[in-house]
Amino acid sequence: MKPIFWTGLTLSAAMILTPVMAVAERVCSPASEMEASLKDWYGETPVPGADAPQTQLWASEATGTWTLVKYRADGTSCVVAQGTDWAGEHADLMLAALGD
Repeated sequence: MKPIFWTGLTLSAAMILTPVMAVAERVCSPASEMEASLKDWYGETPVPGADAPQTQLWASEATGTWTLVKYRADGTSCVVAQGTDWAGEHADLMLAALGD
């Protein structure tokens, strides 16, 4: 049996080493509300050229956050993925990786 200390240490190390990209829990709302929330809460704006059919990448240079949003035909939008440590120069690579 491992001591509790080592279990906690292992868990802490795993949390530090996890990738910054996280698949979000499906959060959906009317598209206008989603966009207002991304702007107001995170300071995110659409990343020019980082869109695909019905999908838009939002990001903030100031906060370092990013959100990939999927727009649905019924006027709602859903968060597909989100993360931190935004690096704008890699937007095209990030969008390509998330689209797979």
